[in-house]
Amino acid sequence: MIPLSVLDLVPVREGGTLTEAYDAATGLARAAEDHSYARFWVAEHHAMSGIAGAATSVVLAHIGNATNSIRIGSGGIMLPNHNPFVIAEQFGTLDALFPGRIDLGLGRAPGAGPELQRALRKNLHQAAEYFPQDVVELRALLGNNPNLPVHATPGLGSNVEMWMLGSSLFGAQLAAKLGLPYAFASHFAPDHLDAALEIYRRDFRPSEALDKPHAMAAMTVIAADNDEEAEHIATSQLQAFVRLRTGTPGKLPPPVRGYRDSLPAPAKAMLAHIGQASAIGSPATVAASISAFIERTGADEIIVAGSTFDPEHRVRSLQMTREILSGKSGT
Repeated sequence: MIPLSVLDLVPVREGGTLTEAYDAATGLARAAEDHSYARFWVAEHHAMSGIAGAATSVVLAHIGNATNSIRIGSGGIMLPNHNPFVIAEQFGTLDALFPGRIDLGLGRAPGAGPELQRALRKNLHQAAEYFPQDVVELRALLGNNPNLPVHATPGLGSNVEMWMLGSSLFGAQLAAKLGLPYAFASHFAPDHLDAALEIYRRDFRPSEALDKPHAMAAMTVIAADNDEEAEHIATSQLQAFVRLRTGTPGKLPPPVRGYRDSLPAPAKAMLAHIGQASAIGSPATVAASISAFIERTGADEIIVAGSTFDPEHRVRSLQMTREILSGKSGT
Protein backbone atom coordinates (compact mmCIF):
# COMPACT_ATOMS: atom_id res chain seq x y z
CA MET A 1 0.00 0.00 0.00
CA ILE A 2 1.28 3.47 -0.85
CA PRO A 3 1.99 5.89 2.04
CA LEU A 4 -0.88 7.75 3.67
CA SER A 5 -0.56 11.21 5.18
CA VAL A 6 -2.88 13.65 6.96
CA LEU A 7 -3.86 17.24 6.18
CA ASP A 8 -5.42 19.14 9.07
CA LEU A 9 -7.00 22.60 8.96
CA VAL A 10 -7.03 22.79 12.79
CA PRO A 11 -10.78 23.48 12.70
CA VAL A 12 -12.47 25.59 15.37
CA ARG A 13 -15.92 24.24 16.16
CA GLU A 14 -19.05 26.27 16.74
CA GLY A 15 -19.17 26.73 20.52
CA GLY A 16 -15.51 25.68 20.76
CA THR A 17 -12.27 27.53 21.50
CA LEU A 18 -8.86 27.91 19.92
CA THR A 19 -7.31 25.98 22.78
CA GLU A 20 -9.64 23.07 22.10
CA ALA A 21 -8.74 23.21 18.40
CA TYR A 22 -5.01 22.93 19.15
CA ASP A 23 -5.63 20.11 21.62
CA ALA A 24 -7.63 18.27 18.97
CA ALA A 25 -4.84 18.78 16.41
CA THR A 26 -2.24 17.23 18.71
CA GLY A 27 -4.58 14.33 19.48
CA LEU A 28 -5.10 13.75 15.77
CA ALA A 29 -1.35 13.92 15.10
CA ARG A 30 -0.69 11.34 17.82
CA ALA A 31 -3.32 9.07 16.30
CA ALA A 32 -1.77 9.50 12.85
CA GLU A 33 1.62 8.58 14.27
CA ASP A 34 0.21 5.57 16.13
CA HIS A 35 -1.35 4.29 12.91
CA SER A 36 1.77 4.75 10.77
CA TYR A 37 0.75 7.74 8.67
CA ALA A 38 3.79 9.26 6.96
CA ARG A 39 3.15 12.98 7.49
CA PHE A 40 0.93 15.41 9.34
CA TRP A 41 0.50 18.72 7.53
CA VAL A 42 -1.14 21.97 8.63
CA ALA A 43 -2.46 24.56 6.16
CA GLU A 44 -1.95 28.32 6.39
CA HIS A 45 -5.19 30.32 6.33
CA HIS A 46 -5.67 33.86 7.62
CA ALA A 47 -8.59 35.82 9.07
CA MET A 48 -10.90 32.79 9.16
CA SER A 49 -12.68 32.17 12.44
CA GLY A 50 -13.05 28.45 11.77
CA ILE A 51 -9.38 27.68 11.00
CA ALA A 52 -6.63 27.99 13.60
CA GLY A 53 -3.51 27.29 11.53
CA ALA A 54 -2.56 30.85 10.57
CA ALA A 55 0.71 30.83 12.54
CA THR A 56 1.67 27.58 10.86
CA SER A 57 5.22 27.20 12.14
CA VAL A 58 4.07 27.80 15.72
CA VAL A 59 1.33 25.17 15.41
CA LEU A 60 3.86 22.74 13.96
CA ALA A 61 6.16 23.27 16.95
CA HIS A 62 3.23 22.44 19.24
CA ILE A 63 2.48 19.28 17.24
CA GLY A 64 6.13 18.32 17.09
CA ASN A 65 6.37 18.40 20.87
CA ALA A 66 3.32 16.14 21.12
CA THR A 67 4.70 13.50 18.73
CA ASN A 68 7.89 11.52 18.29
CA SER A 69 8.47 10.28 14.77
CA ILE A 70 5.83 11.35 12.23
CA ARG A 71 6.95 13.96 9.71
CA ILE A 72 5.26 17.33 10.26
CA GLY A 73 4.94 20.19 7.86
CA SER A 74 3.02 22.83 6.00
CA GLY A 75 0.39 22.02 3.45
CA GLY A 76 1.15 24.71 2.80
CA ILE A 77 2.90 27.96 3.48
CA MET A 78 1.57 30.56 1.03
CA LEU A 79 4.93 32.08 0.15
CA PRO A 80 3.58 35.35 -1.33
CA ASN A 81 2.43 36.19 2.23
CA HIS A 82 6.03 36.10 3.48
CA ASN A 83 9.63 36.72 2.56
CA PRO A 84 11.83 33.67 1.95
CA PHE A 85 14.40 34.58 4.61
CA VAL A 86 11.90 34.53 7.48
CA ILE A 87 10.43 31.21 6.31
CA ALA A 88 13.96 29.77 6.12
CA GLU A 89 14.55 30.84 9.72
CA GLN A 90 11.24 29.43 10.91
CA PHE A 91 11.59 26.05 9.23
CA GLY A 92 15.29 25.87 10.00
CA THR A 93 14.30 26.28 13.64
CA LEU A 94 11.72 23.50 13.32
CA ASP A 95 14.33 21.24 11.72
CA ALA A 96 16.71 21.89 14.63
CA LEU A 97 13.95 21.12 17.13
CA PHE A 98 12.67 18.01 15.30
CA PRO A 99 15.57 16.76 13.15
CA GLY A 100 14.67 14.85 10.01
CA ARG A 101 10.93 15.37 10.45
CA ILE A 102 10.15 18.70 8.74
CA ASP A 103 8.34 19.21 5.42
CA LEU A 104 7.88 22.62 3.83
CA GLY A 105 5.02 22.60 1.35
CA LEU A 106 4.79 25.84 -0.62
CA GLY A 107 1.80 27.37 -2.36
CA ARG A 108 1.47 30.39 -4.63
CA ALA A 109 -2.18 31.41 -4.20
CA PRO A 110 -2.35 34.54 -2.03
CA GLY A 111 -6.05 33.98 -1.30
CA ALA A 112 -6.55 37.38 0.27
CA GLY A 113 -8.70 40.41 -0.32
CA PRO A 114 -7.52 44.03 -0.02
CA GLU A 115 -8.12 44.24 3.74
CA LEU A 116 -5.88 41.26 4.47
CA GLN A 117 -3.27 42.50 2.02
CA ARG A 118 -3.08 45.73 3.98
CA ALA A 119 -2.87 43.83 7.26
CA LEU A 120 0.01 41.73 5.90
CA ARG A 121 1.69 44.83 4.41
CA LYS A 122 1.93 43.00 1.09
CA ASN A 123 0.84 43.42 -2.50
CA LEU A 124 0.03 39.73 -2.71
CA HIS A 125 -0.80 39.56 -6.40
CA GLN A 126 2.49 41.22 -7.26
CA ALA A 127 4.28 38.96 -4.78
CA ALA A 128 2.75 35.90 -6.45
CA GLU A 129 4.49 36.88 -9.70
CA TYR A 130 7.84 36.45 -7.93
CA PHE A 131 6.89 33.05 -6.51
CA PRO A 132 9.31 30.96 -8.65
CA GLN A 133 12.25 33.21 -7.76
CA ASP A 134 11.27 33.15 -4.10
CA VAL A 135 11.13 29.34 -4.09
CA VAL A 136 14.63 29.18 -5.58
CA GLU A 137 15.89 31.70 -3.03
CA LEU A 138 14.29 29.79 -0.17
CA ARG A 139 15.85 26.54 -1.34
CA ALA A 140 19.25 28.22 -1.42
CA LEU A 141 18.78 29.63 2.09
CA LEU A 142 17.98 26.14 3.40
CA GLY A 143 20.88 24.56 1.52
CA ASN A 144 24.59 24.17 2.24
CA ASN A 145 26.06 27.10 0.33
CA PRO A 146 28.34 29.02 2.73
CA ASN A 147 29.00 31.69 0.09
CA LEU A 148 25.56 33.30 0.31
CA PRO A 149 25.77 36.99 1.19
CA VAL A 150 23.57 36.41 4.24
CA HIS A 151 22.89 33.17 6.12
CA ALA A 152 19.58 32.13 7.61
CA THR A 153 20.44 31.02 11.13
CA PRO A 154 18.77 28.61 11.79
CA GLY A 155 18.17 27.47 8.22
CA LEU A 156 21.52 27.12 6.50
CA GLY A 157 22.36 23.45 6.01
CA SER A 158 19.05 22.22 7.40
CA ASN A 159 17.32 18.99 6.42
CA VAL A 160 13.94 20.47 5.48
CA GLU A 161 12.11 18.57 2.72
CA MET A 162 10.58 21.07 0.29
CA TRP A 163 7.37 20.31 -1.59
CA MET A 164 5.51 22.19 -4.29
CA LEU A 165 1.73 22.41 -3.84
CA GLY A 166 -0.85 23.22 -6.45
CA SER A 167 -4.43 23.17 -7.67
CA SER A 168 -3.63 24.18 -11.26
CA LEU A 169 -0.96 23.46 -13.85
CA PHE A 170 1.48 26.12 -12.66
CA GLY A 171 2.65 24.28 -9.56
CA ALA A 172 3.13 21.08 -11.55
CA GLN A 173 5.33 22.87 -14.06
CA LEU A 174 7.45 24.49 -11.37
CA ALA A 175 7.78 21.29 -9.33
CA ALA A 176 8.94 19.44 -12.44
CA LYS A 177 11.45 22.15 -13.37
CA LEU A 178 12.96 22.28 -9.86
CA GLY A 179 12.86 18.53 -9.24
CA LEU A 180 10.63 18.77 -6.16
CA PRO A 181 7.94 16.42 -4.85
CA TYR A 182 4.46 17.64 -5.79
CA ALA A 183 1.15 17.63 -3.92
CA PHE A 184 -2.14 18.39 -5.68
CA ALA A 185 -5.12 19.83 -3.75
CA SER A 186 -7.69 17.61 -5.44
CA HIS A 187 -9.83 17.46 -2.29
CA PHE A 188 -11.23 20.91 -3.06
CA ALA A 189 -10.07 21.66 -6.64
CA PRO A 190 -10.09 18.47 -8.73
CA ASP A 191 -10.46 20.03 -12.19
CA HIS A 192 -6.82 19.98 -13.30
CA LEU A 193 -5.67 16.92 -11.36
CA ASP A 194 -5.01 14.55 -14.26
CA ALA A 195 -3.39 17.16 -16.50
CA ALA A 196 -1.20 18.45 -13.67
CA LEU A 197 0.09 14.99 -12.81
CA GLU A 198 0.79 14.27 -16.48
CA ILE A 199 2.78 17.50 -16.87
CA TYR A 200 4.69 16.92 -13.65
CA ARG A 201 5.76 13.41 -14.60
CA ARG A 202 6.50 14.25 -18.24
CA ASP A 203 8.64 17.31 -17.53
CA PHE A 204 10.31 16.25 -14.27
CA ARG A 205 14.02 17.04 -14.01
CA PRO A 206 15.99 15.11 -11.38
CA SER A 207 17.57 17.22 -8.64
CA GLU A 208 19.70 16.77 -5.55
CA ALA A 209 16.45 16.47 -3.60
CA LEU A 210 14.68 13.91 -5.80
CA ASP A 211 15.78 11.57 -8.59
CA LYS A 212 12.31 10.71 -9.91
CA PRO A 213 8.81 12.23 -9.67
CA HIS A 214 6.88 11.82 -6.43
CA ALA A 215 3.24 12.93 -6.61
CA MET A 216 0.83 13.12 -3.71
CA ALA A 217 -2.89 13.70 -4.21
CA ALA A 218 -5.38 14.89 -1.58
CA MET A 219 -8.72 13.27 -0.82
CA THR A 220 -11.51 13.99 1.63
CA VAL A 221 -11.75 10.75 3.58
CA ILE A 222 -14.27 10.06 6.34
CA ALA A 223 -14.78 6.45 7.34
CA ALA A 224 -17.42 5.15 9.76
CA ASP A 225 -19.21 1.91 10.49
CA ASN A 226 -21.70 2.40 7.67
CA ASP A 227 -22.40 4.75 4.77
CA GLU A 228 -25.23 6.59 6.49
CA GLU A 229 -23.20 7.42 9.59
CA ALA A 230 -20.18 8.52 7.57
CA GLU A 231 -22.34 10.81 5.45
CA HIS A 232 -23.85 12.32 8.59
CA ILE A 233 -20.41 12.98 10.12
CA ALA A 234 -19.17 14.44 6.82
CA THR A 235 -21.90 17.08 6.70
CA SER A 236 -19.88 19.36 8.99
CA GLN A 237 -17.14 19.49 6.34
CA LEU A 238 -19.71 19.81 3.54
CA GLN A 239 -21.47 22.70 5.27
CA ALA A 240 -18.13 24.47 5.79
CA PHE A 241 -17.26 24.08 2.11
CA VAL A 242 -20.61 25.38 0.88
CA ARG A 243 -20.42 28.34 3.26
CA LEU A 244 -16.90 29.16 2.10
CA ARG A 245 -17.83 29.01 -1.57
CA THR A 246 -20.91 31.16 -1.00
CA GLY A 247 -18.99 33.84 0.90
CA THR A 248 -20.19 33.07 4.42
CA PRO A 249 -17.36 31.15 6.10
CA GLY A 250 -17.44 30.54 9.84
CA LYS A 251 -16.66 28.00 12.52
CA LEU A 252 -17.15 24.30 11.85
CA PRO A 253 -20.85 23.48 12.33
CA PRO A 254 -22.32 20.33 13.88
CA PRO A 255 -23.49 17.63 11.47
CA VAL A 256 -26.99 17.72 10.00
CA ARG A 257 -28.83 14.63 8.81
CA GLY A 258 -30.14 14.90 5.28
CA TYR A 259 -27.99 17.95 4.58
CA ARG A 260 -27.35 17.26 0.90
CA ASP A 261 -31.05 16.78 0.22
CA SER A 262 -31.79 20.21 1.71
CA LEU A 263 -29.50 22.05 -0.71
CA PRO A 264 -30.42 23.86 -3.92
CA ALA A 265 -29.26 22.27 -7.16
CA PRO A 266 -26.12 24.43 -7.64
CA ALA A 267 -24.81 23.54 -4.19
CA LYS A 268 -25.55 19.85 -4.76
CA ALA A 269 -23.64 20.01 -8.03
CA MET A 270 -20.70 21.72 -6.33
CA LEU A 271 -20.47 18.98 -3.71
CA ALA A 272 -20.82 16.28 -6.34
CA HIS A 273 -17.97 17.87 -8.28
CA ILE A 274 -15.50 17.86 -5.39
CA GLY A 275 -16.76 14.42 -4.44
CA GLN A 276 -14.71 12.87 -7.23
CA ALA A 277 -11.75 13.13 -4.84
CA SER A 278 -13.49 11.84 -1.74
CA ALA A 279 -14.11 8.60 0.11
CA ILE A 280 -17.00 8.87 2.57
CA GLY A 281 -18.66 5.76 3.89
CA SER A 282 -18.28 2.30 5.33
CA PRO A 283 -14.97 0.41 5.19
CA ALA A 284 -16.02 -1.21 1.92
CA THR A 285 -17.06 2.12 0.38
CA VAL A 286 -13.88 3.88 1.47
CA ALA A 287 -11.66 1.04 0.26
CA ALA A 288 -13.30 1.05 -3.17
CA SER A 289 -13.15 4.84 -3.52
CA ILE A 290 -9.50 5.15 -2.51
CA SER A 291 -8.45 2.22 -4.66
CA ALA A 292 -10.20 3.70 -7.70
CA PHE A 293 -8.62 7.09 -7.06
CA ILE A 294 -5.13 5.57 -6.81
CA GLU A 295 -5.70 3.62 -10.01
CA ARG A 296 -6.87 6.77 -11.78
CA THR A 297 -4.03 9.02 -10.63
CA GLY A 298 -1.12 6.65 -10.10
CA ALA A 299 -0.37 8.72 -6.99
CA ASP A 300 2.74 7.81 -5.04
CA GLU A 301 1.09 8.98 -1.82
CA ILE A 302 -2.38 10.00 -0.62
CA ILE A 303 -2.99 12.77 1.90
CA VAL A 304 -6.37 12.61 3.62
CA ALA A 305 -8.36 15.69 4.61
CA GLY A 306 -11.81 16.13 6.15
CA SER A 307 -12.79 17.95 9.32
CA THR A 308 -15.29 16.47 11.77
CA PHE A 309 -17.24 18.29 14.47
CA ASP A 310 -16.36 15.65 17.05
CA PRO A 311 -12.55 15.25 16.95
CA GLU A 312 -12.88 11.62 18.00
CA HIS A 313 -14.74 10.86 14.80
CA ARG A 314 -11.71 11.89 12.77
CA VAL A 315 -9.36 9.92 15.00
CA ARG A 316 -11.57 6.88 14.43
CA SER A 317 -11.70 7.61 10.71
CA LEU A 318 -7.89 7.66 10.49
CA GLN A 319 -7.69 4.37 12.32
CA MET A 320 -10.34 2.74 10.14
CA THR A 321 -8.78 4.06 6.93
CA ARG A 322 -5.38 2.67 7.82
CA GLU A 323 -6.90 -0.71 8.76
CA ILE A 324 -8.98 -0.76 5.58
CA LEU A 325 -5.98 -0.17 3.33
CA SER A 326 -3.77 -2.56 5.30
CA GLY A 327 -6.29 -5.34 4.86
CA LYS A 328 -7.09 -5.59 8.57
CA SER A 329 -10.73 -4.52 8.57
CA GLY A 330 -12.19 -7.73 7.21
CA THR A 331 -13.62 -5.98 4.17
